[in-house]
Amino acid sequence: MTTRHQTPISIADQGCFWVNVERKPTPLGTLASGQMFVQYQIPVEQRHPYPIVMVHGGGGQGTDYLSTPDGRPGWATWFLRQGYAVYVVDRPGHGRAPFHPETLGPMTPPPPYEMVSAMFSGGSPETAHWPQARLHTQWPGSGKPGDPALDQLMAALGPMIPDLAQTHERMKQCGVALLDRIGPAILVTHSMGGPFGWIVADERPELVKGIVAVEPVGPAFDPIGPNMGQLDWGLTAIPLHFEPAAAQASDLQIERRKAPAAGLMDCNVQVEPARQLPRLAEIPVAVVVGEASFMAPFEHGAVDFLTQAGVPAELVRLENHGIHGNGHMVMSEKNSDEVAALIDQWLQRKVSR
Repeated sequence: MTTRHQTPISIADQGCFWVNVERKPTPLGTLASGQMFVQYQIPVEQRHPYPIVMVHGGGGQGTDYLSTPDGRPGWATWFLRQGYAVYVVDRPGHGRAPFHPETLGPMTPPPPYEMVSAMFSGGSPETAHWPQARLHTQWPGSGKPGDPALDQLMAALGPMIPDLAQTHERMKQCGVALLDRIGPAILVTHSMGGPFGWIVADERPELVKGIVAVEPVGPAFDPIGPNMGQLDWGLTAIPLHFEPAAAQASDLQIERRKAPAAGLMDCNVQVEPARQLPRLAEIPVAVVVGEASFMAPFEHGAVDFLTQAGVPAELVRLENHGIHGNGHMVMSEKNSDEVAALIDQWLQRKVSR
């Protein structure tokens, strides 16, 4: 494990709180339920007008952004050093927003080493079902059981709510409560946390100044994993505000669009004329994807769905910016600072002051 010591950061304020705390009667008594944990740091020299809210993926927690599995400072610290206020969340049922069936219902099993090694850390490219897995070079270790960095990632992973619609509804409640409290912000989301950006922006468009979706869950309109539900509304499992209005998901007529290049997947889009997402029409969006990720073949589909619906989204393939070898856990990998710098450059160009 490695640790980097840098110039100290001057902090004006830091702390933590929970939002959306519900009181749920149970046979055990009244329990707290549905809450999201929020940890924040605000630098003395705040050089950007909008804070960054960092949202983890499925099974993970906010620690994904606090440090890397090999002990380097994570994205939360990197962006803090650039003068951003940073808010890192644990979504309901994850990390410091604890999961218990009495409050949130059934839970999935935690992910095993074998799955995480193959899908996230590049430890088993020979068993991966996507050919670009052989390009994975940025994991800070072997990626196989016995790798201390993999142990650190696995220690943070836990179960999930298997009901995708319930998960997204809680994202809406918690995200709205957070932005109503802290004001306008930039959302940086990852993987199964990706819908947090679309849902919260749809509910509070005036409070979302930009969305950086790192490897967001997809493809559009497809099922997500075994027995976890489907993205019935495009990139979400709950309704968004379409124009013309869609009373039910089946009102969104879909078709398969041919992949734009070899090695990529055909993905679903709406049949033209496509319903629009007017509440997201003024919010810049970047969809960031690594060249070795299992999501690399279909992330163009998320951008196709968004742009077709009038959202100013762009696909940021890291290899097109000279950044190679990344898998799904971009913020955990050896070149995490390089990727953070690219995101910061995008924010400087796209998010107005």
